[in-house]
Amino acid sequence: MTAVVTAVRGRRDTTAFIRLPYRVYREDPHWVAPLERERRAFLNPRRNPFFDFGTAELFLARRGDEVVGRIAAVIDPRYNARHHPGHGLFGLFECVDDVQTAEALFTAAADWLRGRGMTAVLGPLSFSTNEECGLLTEGFDSPPTVMMAHNPPYYQRLLTECGFAKAKDLWSWRLPMPREGELPPVFDRVGDRARSRQNVTIRPLDPKRFDEDMAQVKEIYNAAWSQNWASVPLTDREFDHLLAELKPVLRPELVILAQVDGDPAAFTMWLPDANQALRAARGRLTTFGLPTGLVRMARAARRIDRVRAVAGGAKEKYRHSGLVPAVLAQAHRAAHRLGYRETEFSWVLEDNAQSNRVIQATGAVRFRTHRLYQRAIDPADTRPQERGTP
Repeated sequence: MTAVVTAVRGRRDTTAFIRLPYRVYREDPHWVAPLERERRAFLNPRRNPFFDFGTAELFLARRGDEVVGRIAAVIDPRYNARHHPGHGLFGLFECVDDVQTAEALFTAAADWLRGRGMTAVLGPLSFSTNEECGLLTEGFDSPPTVMMAHNPPYYQRLLTECGFAKAKDLWSWRLPMPREGELPPVFDRVGDRARSRQNVTIRPLDPKRFDEDMAQVKEIYNAAWSQNWASVPLTDREFDHLLAELKPVLRPELVILAQVDGDPAAFTMWLPDANQALRAARGRLTTFGLPTGLVRMARAARRIDRVRAVAGGAKEKYRHSGLVPAVLAQAHRAAHRLGYRETEFSWVLEDNAQSNRVIQATGAVRFRTHRLYQRAIDPADTRPQERGTP
């Protein structure tokens, strides 16, 4: 039976959209079910600040009454202004192992984007590089860390058979915690030189100045990532929204700021892998009014043993000052003191040579790859797609 694709309308469709992954991943031991109420908020234009400027249309594929696929077609004016005026995006893709169903979903998304002037589509992005992005193509042997995408291996085949080609790879690195919690000595030597040359202050986030310190993090983040491929700046409301979501798991000791003569210069932010606790909740905090999921999640949170270096960088003028190795070394010592056994650095653009070189110098090993794909919306359009700035 051929799948029929329709736009999501109403709460029943939204529920079907959110719950499809339970079918796709029912045999996958590594999948981490997101909290359903968080997903509803993410898709709600009144609650997700992305919709202050962006637009999205959700689609479901059905065979008869059975839901077999979903996709979001997305337009982000910030991406269009910074990178490609004619590129639409897709995200939240889930599908049974059937290329005809996948093609029907991509066709629906492409038709919607074409009607709004787009000529090519890039994804998966949900809905920007500031959220989960990329299709997992290598490293299926363990659960995803917090805010990292996960999918079945066959998705790569579905996309390539539907005409998508690689746009960019995103690399993840893994570093078991050394016994003494120290990175190789070169990190301290580089950090000491940075301190000796400039009036440098390196310190963890101060909970008493939380809002001021996080405002500095946002300033550095938006500046440091401004030239990165496919990146878009976080608006104030997006940053506040993201911060509100992360605050329950954020450890001040794992957010390290560097200032030069008082100027916010570099930072790194590491998060405990909340997915290890989220798995225990199985997508719901309550069952029949009882907080069973919440209790399971709270118990599992005590056993989190991995941190993810989720963001970091330096302003352009401080990029070669040694501040990034210095903040990494301080965060790593803090993670050791807090009892974490492994650090994941993710994700890093495959052609970001400087960042990959610094991470590799820690002793980390690359273990996982996510890929972003693109294709022309009109299959007859064989023009090569533009590449962004690495």
